[in-house]
Amino acid sequence: MAIAKRFEISHQTAFPRGAFLRGFVEPVPDFQSEQRPDGSRPQQRDKETGLPLWQCTVIDADDEAGRREFGVTVKFAAQHQPVPPKNTSPLPWTPVEFVGLTALPYVDDSGNRPRIAWSFRARDLVAPRQAGKPGEAKDAAGGPAPRARPPKFRPWSRRTLRRRLKRSVRCAIG
Repeated sequence: MAIAKRFEISHQTAFPRGAFLRGFVEPVPDFQSEQRPDGSRPQQRDKETGLPLWQCTVIDADDEAGRREFGVTVKFAAQHQPVPPKNTSPLPWTPVEFVGLTALPYVDDSGNRPRIAWSFRARDLVAPRQAGKPGEAKDAAGGPAPRARPPKFRPWSRRTLRRRLKRSVRCAIG
């Protein structure tokens, strides 16, 4: 059975209550290469595409998020720096939605106990509820197509995913 390391995940599954951009989109420094004469580091590149990597920190608005999951880093592989949407909310943080979001689980053993953590990547970031606007479906009369019924199953929360992944890691280890 072949399971991809990185898998696609919807924005609503990863951030059910929304995500807020904190700060700016900035280049990811490459700590594996040598420093430049001015003390800066070159930008890290994606291993698969060779494109420069960019990152931003977002605040997860989910009440169930623990203190380690409160601030989440999302990376982008893009030739040019992604531009965040304009902040039209009264909050100091910009609400965003990620397009083409993927997740990679890994074991974070930097604390007292190892835990399962997530690495997120996205193709782009847009204002909420604008992820599907460019290619919206239309009916025969030219108006918006009727909305499809939601699925009868409820997707797992991040907490449930975390628990199930922990169990599977425990079973695999012994």
